Amino acid sequence: SDLGGKAGDVLTVEFTVLGQRFVGLNGGPAFRFNEAISFQVFTDTQEETDRYWNAIVGGGGQESMCSWCKDKFGLSWQIAPRTLIDAVNDPDTAAAKRAFDAMMTMKKIDIATIEAARRG
Repeated sequence: SDLGGKAGDVLTVEFTVLGQRFVGLNGGPAFRFNEAISFQVFTDTQEETDRYWNAIVGGGGQESMCSWCKDKFGLSWQIAPRTLIDAVNDPDTAAAKRAFDAMMTMKKIDIATIEAARRG
């Protein structure tokens, strides 16, 4: 198929993100990034969460809500501490709701606040 490129344009690239291999296809100007594709990064500590978040947002990206941000190219990333995932899936539905409600007020996730909300 004709993607509208010209001779010499790069059609595919291979790249690695957090140890996972990916292939990108140059779809030309007709195909732009949107939230239908994103990278989810699970983190273990606030330091790790901050490092990824700051690298993406600080490199020309933008913050969004509930652990989501976009890089300078417009690709969406979710920087999700495992603590958050565990908290919103707590079998104690009241604890899960408290954690979820706390998350809804955040852009970058603050693990200590999520843990405190989960505890009540």
